[in-house]
Amino acid sequence: MTLKHGESFAVSGPDGELGGGSQGFFHRDTRHLSFLCLRLNGARPMQLSAGLQADNSVLTADLTNPALPDNGFGAPLGRGQLHLRRTRFLWGGTWHERLAIRNFSGAPCRLRLEFHFAADFADLFEVRGRRRALHGEHHRPDFKDNGVHLSYTGLDGIRRQTALCFDPPPRLLEAQRAVHELVLGANGRTTLFLSVRCGEGQELPPRRGFGVALHQSRAARHLSNAKLARVDSNDTLLNAVLRRSVADLSMLVTDTPHGPYPYAGTPWYSTPFGRDALITAWQTLWLDPGLAHGVLHFLAAHQAREVNAENDAEPGKILHEMRQGEMALLGEIPFRHYYGSVDSTPLFIMLAGAYLDRTGDTDTLQGLWPHIEAALGWIDQHGDSDGDGFVEYLRKTPNGLVNQGWKDSHDAIFHDDGSIAEGPIALVELQAYVHAAWLAAARIARALGQATRAIQLETRATELQERFDAAFWDAELGSYVLALDGRKRPCRIRSSNAGHALFGGIARPDRAAQMVRALLEPDAFCGWGIRTVTSRAARFNPMSYHNGSVWPHDNALIAEGFARYGYRQAAMQVFSGLLGAAGHDPAHRLPELFCGFRRRQGEGPTLYPVACSPQAWAAGTPIALLGVCLGLRFDPARRTILLDSPLLPPSVDHLALHNLQLGGGRADILLRRGGNGVQMEVLEQTGGVQVRMLPAA
Repeated sequence: MTLKHGESFAVSGPDGELGGGSQGFFHRDTRHLSFLCLRLNGARPMQLSAGLQADNSVLTADLTNPALPDNGFGAPLGRGQLHLRRTRFLWGGTWHERLAIRNFSGAPCRLRLEFHFAADFADLFEVRGRRRALHGEHHRPDFKDNGVHLSYTGLDGIRRQTALCFDPPPRLLEAQRAVHELVLGANGRTTLFLSVRCGEGQELPPRRGFGVALHQSRAARHLSNAKLARVDSNDTLLNAVLRRSVADLSMLVTDTPHGPYPYAGTPWYSTPFGRDALITAWQTLWLDPGLAHGVLHFLAAHQAREVNAENDAEPGKILHEMRQGEMALLGEIPFRHYYGSVDSTPLFIMLAGAYLDRTGDTDTLQGLWPHIEAALGWIDQHGDSDGDGFVEYLRKTPNGLVNQGWKDSHDAIFHDDGSIAEGPIALVELQAYVHAAWLAAARIARALGQATRAIQLETRATELQERFDAAFWDAELGSYVLALDGRKRPCRIRSSNAGHALFGGIARPDRAAQMVRALLEPDAFCGWGIRTVTSRAARFNPMSYHNGSVWPHDNALIAEGFARYGYRQAAMQVFSGLLGAAGHDPAHRLPELFCGFRRRQGEGPTLYPVACSPQAWAAGTPIALLGVCLGLRFDPARRTILLDSPLLPPSVDHLALHNLQLGGGRADILLRRGGNGVQMEVLEQTGGVQVRMLPAA
């Protein structure tokens, strides 16, 4: 069970216990609480039920007592006589917990309720399995304010602190235990509160703090949700999947000084990632362009300014990953500010262009233009290391990632005989992103009055498209190859990466039909989605991370490519497969990835055991796919929302879009399935916004 707010997240069992392993309360990549258990007269309470609220904000666990030999008054206490309700949420770097207890036994009882706790202050990468030879100093506990302060000074010189506070004060408080003595009458009840704060600072007493923080968190979610478009349809599954996506994104988005930013996923990727955030913001542009605004400004602020081989930094390059733990600050891992993704930089430019298309906000683009030019400069000066006209990667530090595209596992890029490709490696999707980035930068340049620069960028995109087709197209595969290795040998693998050539618009139009067919053949499309590589590939393994699995975000980008070239029904096939997969999840959630086994009647997809769930770009996938199938486009200059040849999922007869915003105005739209396709009714328009539907060609 996972909770997250801001820089903090907690992973516990469903009953709320922290039992070691990978569980804990983490803040800025450090585990501030590694163990927490509740004991009732020495026994562990039994779980009745547990769950998260629909918006992921609050964990509630209902517990009861096992049979106890003594109720404190000389009589046994039978099983199931006490009800304990544990309510927990995170807010502002603090864990807030309320424990409500009620006695249904019909007789008074005396209870000894104990909290056992520990804080190991382990770095997140230690929790994931990295070993460290040296550690800092754990300090003696400090007892104050009805609680205990546990602290540790790392080798980086930073003192990290966990403050546990109890309300009412416990009868006994020790370094790792708090003991409450309670007497409950027949049908009596009582409530206890616990707060766990990371770091220094004053805080309200736990009882009052719980109520104040809960009110603040609800108000913040209400304010955030008011900015979003909403979707309602007759299909309960689609509604549930979209609600889950919005709730997961709301939890993962963190407020930064530069605006909202989606952290990549819990538990291991609850931190800024460049590629993940850029794609998530792209997926949700039609729903809320404010997220793209925050992502662009955050990444611009952290853009590399100098060459540093230790973290793969080069001037103009966009961040891959950012960490704040002790190991990162000491350089034991290179991820404090790590730039080892080759595609974040063109994706940054692409998102900037898409944000302009969605909003017409030239003021923001004017401010970002120096960062866009720096990113273009990186593509020119550092991206093409061997001068062959393609952008490639080769890591600069042995501690960095071997592969630096989105498929970044060590064995993800290989030849048709299964041998691993050696760099520098030019990925198929990377060339598509560069092509799209140059065209996006050209649109921005024109909007800013730089027509000459726009023509130059457009010319470069056209030239790249011609070189790309000559070098990457493989007629026998009926697809673009996965990559070119360091010797310019093609990796003759039919992969999902090639679908990104459609997404980025670099694919020749006459290649599109063959590519769509190839990606939807049974060796590629397993019924739930398109596999990362086909079942004929030498390294195919449906249980692998990148060599046969299905990634929702990958499928969303491919589906957008299908629609871009006019194959909207093919995009709908992908959408339907992923909706079916989400329907088999109890929370109606798409995980980071799942195994690529063939779909079987009456069974759900096979889960990948350590997939992040929720993960930002998986949560954004249903939102993106709906926008693609509805053909949603925006014309800010004419204050017009366009629906280009919209399709409704087969299970949907009517679908309403509410609060669809453009330039200070908004519209509510109803789409219905009719005899001649989809019919549209505009329910409401404000602020001069117009809505047009373009019929199918």
